[in-house]
Amino acid sequence: MSVVTKIILDADNELRYPSIGELEGLKTYFDKSEDRIILVRTLRDKQQDIIKLASKAIFQIHPEYIAPGGNAEGARKRSLCLRDYGWYLRLVTYGVLSGEKESIEQLGIIGVKEMYNSLGVPILGMIDSIECLRNASLEFLSDSQATCVIPYFDCIIQGMSN
Repeated sequence: MSVVTKIILDADNELRYPSIGELEGLKTYFDKSEDRIILVRTLRDKQQDIIKLASKAIFQIHPEYIAPGGNAEGARKRSLCLRDYGWYLRLVTYGVLSGEKESIEQLGIIGVKEMYNSLGVPILGMIDSIECLRNASLEFLSDSQATCVIPYFDCIIQGMSN
């Protein structure tokens, strides 16, 4: 749920107008809209480069994944892993745009452990993968953009860790 929707629903549920603090929060949110759009555009446009860097990093940390019998052995399995990278990167952009983490939690965290366990994918490896994806993304972002995006990656990492 976006910041705007949340404020409206909270106020309506309590039969009140949005508070001064909520309105100030919206002003800040709207004032930074262009920055968020530029950030999302950068992640979208650099997706392939980010995924390439992140995949190199994860396979250096866990070379057993691409070794015979590993979870990312062969081109087909490796492409499935990289597809997940793109999906998680998109989730992060949804959070950046909406200004909240709820969509990431609903779309990307709930049930993820069960799914990866059923597929035989090690959760610790996925946590390492998201850390690699975060670090690779930061290579293409300014310090202020990094400050904005890190909490969304950390939300995914935290959700997988619990």
